[in-house]
Amino acid sequence: MKKIILILLITLIAFPSCKEKTENSNEDVIATYYLIRHAEKDRGDKINKDPHLIQVGRQRAKAWQKHFKDIKFDDVYSTDYNRTKETALPTAKANNLIIQLYDPFAIDMKAFMEKTKGKTVLIVGHSNTTPKFVNDLIGEEKYDDIQDFNNANLYKVVVTKEGVTSELSVVN
Repeated sequence: MKKIILILLITLIAFPSCKEKTENSNEDVIATYYLIRHAEKDRGDKINKDPHLIQVGRQRAKAWQKHFKDIKFDDVYSTDYNRTKETALPTAKANNLIIQLYDPFAIDMKAFMEKTKGKTVLIVGHSNTTPKFVNDLIGEEKYDDIQDFNNANLYKVVVTKEGVTSELSVVN
């Protein structure tokens, strides 16, 4: 009987301290960024610099929204092109957010990181701008441009008090 009481006491003491450690590690997170390339665009008109998504692309945009269903975004950013805004829209709507536009060639990364401090952010860009954005966030040249046929890369960047981590996954 004494052993059972001792085990119960140890359990009651151990589990709350584990919970505290988990909560504290979440407090260390300064910002979390998810970055994707726009979904499949209409390639029928080679002159059109601002095409819309094709059916497969609209399906992928909805699939991204489903993929992110358990993530509460504070902001959704997109370049000012039909294909990127249409890719961002389902996730923005699911989070009751208005898409914020950005220019990937004129962004002040330090100011952007300060503005998004404490937030979880989705950023939709292009085959060349998305990896560059990730590289600028992490402060190193780690990721190359995305191949033209690839619309499935997901980059996740987490900024904590200890530093910055990044990971790349493919979501089909």
